[in-house]
Amino acid sequence: MKIFITGVTGYIGQKLAIQLADDGHTIHALVRDAQKGKSLLDHSNILLFTGDILDPVSLLTAMTGCGQVYHLAALASVWHKNPRSFHQINVNGLKNVLDACLTAGITDVLFTSTAGVVGDSKDGEPVCELTNTDPKLETLYEQSKVAAEQLIKTYIPRGIRGIIVNPSRVYGPGLLTESNGFTRLMKMYVSGHWKIKPCNGNSIGNYVYIDDTINGLIAAMEKAKPGERYLLGGVNATYNEFFSLVDELTGVKRKMYNVPLPVMLFLSRIQLMMARLFGKQPMITPPFVRKYTKQWIVTSKKAEQEIGYTITPLKEGVSKTLDWLNQPA
Repeated sequence: MKIFITGVTGYIGQKLAIQLADDGHTIHALVRDAQKGKSLLDHSNILLFTGDILDPVSLLTAMTGCGQVYHLAALASVWHKNPRSFHQINVNGLKNVLDACLTAGITDVLFTSTAGVVGDSKDGEPVCELTNTDPKLETLYEQSKVAAEQLIKTYIPRGIRGIIVNPSRVYGPGLLTESNGFTRLMKMYVSGHWKIKPCNGNSIGNYVYIDDTINGLIAAMEKAKPGERYLLGGVNATYNEFFSLVDELTGVKRKMYNVPLPVMLFLSRIQLMMARLFGKQPMITPPFVRKYTKQWIVTSKKAEQEIGYTITPLKEGVSKTLDWLNQPA
């Protein structure tokens, strides 16, 4: 089959494109930078099309002859100099993709959202697809993803089989982008360049190995019900547990320092001020500080039961990631 994919030069998108190409499909990959695309997607079954999700003509050209669409392109960042860009790219960009699908006669469309849209956990209970009907979302990124989910549902009566998947904190081998933040932190921690933990390190996150995410996307395209969310999560663990596991597997034990919430907020506000003054991308912003000090306990039972989703144990996933990080450049 010919499959159209956006976001192919991102962490998850690159892995997905190569996996589907290895499976024998012909991939129509939309790239803004052809040179970057060639360097990241050197595969005989991957065809590069220069374009942009904000350019409807380029979308139609790249989609020609395709039977499925995976839409992963997004502005997934802690900050942007133009806050409206989150809505423009993540919502309007999806609208352009869906309109192009209608024109091209493509019905199977998978949209990659984020597990953050269901909000954080309360009283130690895991969140599922329907836990919070109106969660308080800290970031413009999450708010735009909610709007995008609502948008794709409006296209289902028009003939689009709109599938929504929501990965949690993805980690593992691959591009060390913002979307692969915890692999970057592992690398920095082992080398002695990361020494802080939020508050007391006991906030819980949900960590999903990259291969599970890729397999979940493909399984969702095959089996998911249109218009419903599918949380593609992994293992729930505290920040302390995550890095204790890194210590165990590497034999390296670095001293880490607790950073109280008021201090983290103060430092993030300085970062935000510098970003606004000089345009330098901040490492963290106040909304993300507040987000990462909450509890994010996730269950993926729906995906496991309905699409056959499976979860790699944290120790196995972290071990594979460390092995990859230790490979010669």
